[in-house]
Amino acid sequence: MGGDSDRFIMAGKVAPYHYLRPTLAHELTLIRDCRPMTFRAGRHFLQLPGPTNVPDRILRAMDRPPIDHRGPEFKEMGQRILTGLKEVFQASEHVFVYPASGSGSWEAALVNTLSPGDRVLRFDSGHFAETWGGVAGALGLGVDVLPSDWRKPIDPAAVEEHLSGDEDHVIKAVLITHNETSTGVRSDVPGVRAAIDRAGHPALLMVDAVSSLCAMDLLHDEWGVDVTITGSQKGLMLPPGLSFAAVSRKALDAHQKAELPRSYWDWSAMLTSNESGYFPYTPATNLLYGLDEALEMLSEEGRENTFKRHDRLAKATRAAVAAWELENFCLDASGFSSAQTTVKMPEGTDADELRKVILERFDMSLGSGLGKLKGDVFRIGHLGDVNELMIAGTLCGVEMGLGLAGVPHRPGGVRAALEVWSSEGGDA
Repeated sequence: MGGDSDRFIMAGKVAPYHYLRPTLAHELTLIRDCRPMTFRAGRHFLQLPGPTNVPDRILRAMDRPPIDHRGPEFKEMGQRILTGLKEVFQASEHVFVYPASGSGSWEAALVNTLSPGDRVLRFDSGHFAETWGGVAGALGLGVDVLPSDWRKPIDPAAVEEHLSGDEDHVIKAVLITHNETSTGVRSDVPGVRAAIDRAGHPALLMVDAVSSLCAMDLLHDEWGVDVTITGSQKGLMLPPGLSFAAVSRKALDAHQKAELPRSYWDWSAMLTSNESGYFPYTPATNLLYGLDEALEMLSEEGRENTFKRHDRLAKATRAAVAAWELENFCLDASGFSSAQTTVKMPEGTDADELRKVILERFDMSLGSGLGKLKGDVFRIGHLGDVNELMIAGTLCGVEMGLGLAGVPHRPGGVRAALEVWSSEGGDA
């Protein structure tokens, strides 16, 4: 800045910035002295398993002034959104919406259905399964942890065995991740439901579908799930900031008896407000504009077409990994994810160094290893608003990065992916 550029509009008048309060003037001086970032042509490739790319249609839908969240226009939109979410979750009872990340719905699921002294069962199946269990522990709930191989789907038989031994029904809920975002391993939700039923146990089934919803089939009612949670920044193609919980009648009945403290997360207030399309808090109106548009886009594509698209992209990505002679972290084909592919690095190499090379050279972000997988894996997201050309570009960036970072591999992964798509239309 300098000369006329050192002037700022304040209260409708132009004033030199040195008239502002000293702290703000200091901040503006720092901004003035900053040098512009180097220009980079093209767009940034955001190839994480969340947040995902936000389509232009959704960005444009969000670029509107807020409206009265107690007025008739909002009521119409709210009712439309709540109805559309039931279709996405395949849920007939209710879907709650909160301004929060998926972690908010983790907590909401627990405090609305459980009481002090209750126990929950989870698997040691990944970073997010571990974190959800940590939320339960922080709320004063007991947490039973079943060991599991992070590279394979969770074992329904282990659920059945553990619950069969709980003759007093101390365990009140089973927590599982449908697609464990840290590992790229999908687990068998209907299989777990069947295991609970075989054990004759009344525990609620709670499913984290944060990275699976809208990428692979999920049938809340048909699969007998009691609480299914997700976030806005994955398959729903929105920025982070909204969380969702689809609930069953059994979960709503449990809510009437639950005694854990709750206020903001209370489903009772939500049910009352949602009846007329409103919310008991000030809603994130602009994110809801985007959600309204996202639901329309998903309806236009159709559920089955959305799943087939994700399957095609996942199949080609796995073919590329195999052609590079690298390992898919998931060792069981029944657990392959349609949302992401997590790649295990060769011994003696560092995934974070590879990601750094790819980011600096090609302006592409890949997912990092989380928890105990830090440095050992990288994650390729093929979730949300993506198509074949975008994934082809992603795989090109990975293949070039592998060479530049000196990671042992065999070239030809991109070609292998293209061959998947060119043969028989690339059907998964």
